[in-house]
Amino acid sequence: MGKNRLQFAQAHQNWTVEDWKNVARSDESRFLLRHSDGRVRIWRKQNENMDPSCLVTTVQAGGGVMVWGMFSWHTLGPLVPMGQRLNATAYLSIVSDHVHPFMTTMYPSSDGYFQQDHAPCHKARIISNWFLEHDNEFTVLKWPPQSPDLNPIEHLWDVVEGELRALDVHPTIIHQLQDAILSIWANISKECFQHLVQSMSRIRQF
Repeated sequence: MGKNRLQFAQAHQNWTVEDWKNVARSDESRFLLRHSDGRVRIWRKQNENMDPSCLVTTVQAGGGVMVWGMFSWHTLGPLVPMGQRLNATAYLSIVSDHVHPFMTTMYPSSDGYFQQDHAPCHKARIISNWFLEHDNEFTVLKWPPQSPDLNPIEHLWDVVEGELRALDVHPTIIHQLQDAILSIWANISKECFQHLVQSMSRIRQF
């Protein structure tokens, strides 16, 4: 275990499920649509959901859809398609338009935590300053770098991917893929994402 992961585990080893219910998790993921051997195949590029320059790119072999999402114990949050460069300015819009109302609605007592990874645009000065200005409303959870396995939203991306693969009629163009992703996300069961929150109580085993 890396030093940062160990410190994180030690800091949260006594957290209960009730504590983890106060955390809203977020992440970006790219779902690709490719044509190969006459078949349409859809899959997510593991560990490539955010490149170092925070670019949302179009894959030549069919293209893809980049989305940002968040969820907590209480509910699935918004899923936002991103058809542009995800730089700090674009991410600031997501934070102010989606993160802020979600956190203040779900955690009106200001006891909520917001989790994001260490993508460069997440750590930009304008983002840090925005969170500082709103630190009386919720707290940004300090997250160990390169630890996607600790973020249960990764499992929700797997659910979306699996449902895409299981479709009777596969999307053949980008807007069909985007519509399918949004529909699948909206229908993820409460039992599914609440189970993921409950699983965080095992972090003490790390």
